[in-house]
Amino acid sequence: MSLFTKAVVGVTDTALVERLVTKTRPGKSLARRFVAGESLDVAVTVAKGLNGEGFVVSLDLLGEQVTDRESAQGAVAEYEECIERIGDEGLDANISVKLTQLGLNIDPGLAIEAIGRLAERAQAVATTVTIDMEDSRHTAATVDVYEEAQRRHGNLGLALQSYMHRSVDDLTRLMPLGGHIRICKGAYVEPREIAHQSKEAVDAAFVEMLRMIMASPDTLPAVATHDQVLIDLTKRLAQTRENPFEFQMLYGVRPTLQRELVDQGFQLRIYLPFGSQWYPYLTRRLAERPANAWFFARSVFGR
Repeated sequence: MSLFTKAVVGVTDTALVERLVTKTRPGKSLARRFVAGESLDVAVTVAKGLNGEGFVVSLDLLGEQVTDRESAQGAVAEYEECIERIGDEGLDANISVKLTQLGLNIDPGLAIEAIGRLAERAQAVATTVTIDMEDSRHTAATVDVYEEAQRRHGNLGLALQSYMHRSVDDLTRLMPLGGHIRICKGAYVEPREIAHQSKEAVDAAFVEMLRMIMASPDTLPAVATHDQVLIDLTKRLAQTRENPFEFQMLYGVRPTLQRELVDQGFQLRIYLPFGSQWYPYLTRRLAERPANAWFFARSVFGR
């Protein structure tokens, strides 16, 4: 990871900065750029608007690393309501979930049971469930849970991070299962023993995975990047691909580019986070691009 990313993660991990961001108008203003809102009702309204503009959506209830069963069960219930709203409102959307939010750290059985319930609910309204990838402590368990659930239900997807050394092997293992695989670069700080440290190495691994998945007839590729070079490569690879694929981008990041891709006829899914637990998500967005951090600094200091 870049020095900039490491610096931002270090700064935003302090209590003082967290208070500054979560309790002040500039911080909340920045959050609104990247987060739909704190309630499902607001997220549904935003999702309807995005659908109307030609985008598809992945709804993500923010929150991770829960430490008690009640919180995990509450997250499952909220996701069940989210799926119900997708069906009732006729949204062109799916959901994205984190296994630690569903109780993985408390009891892996809780998360496995939750994924099964959500997959069945999603099948009933003809949609899917994407399992987000978290930090390296949970990578192996996340891949295992996805593999078992996809074999059983067939309507799941998984995010794989190109900066992890193991991701090419994981992709090879999982492509025959079908489903959709979201390829992204990764947004956590990881040690060099398990993760690429330079942008060049992360990009090279992304390209390798992209070529693999775009050549696979069994899997729906979900190419999650805002990098113009990688987008252009995806377009070239798509010229010889007969089966569907989609781009995926984050809500609030490069909206002009998002519009251009849809206007060119590509399917683009907007990752749409919502909920009150937005600070960890926001800090990862700040760490990804200097422009995001600069936007916040200008808001704070009024320049």
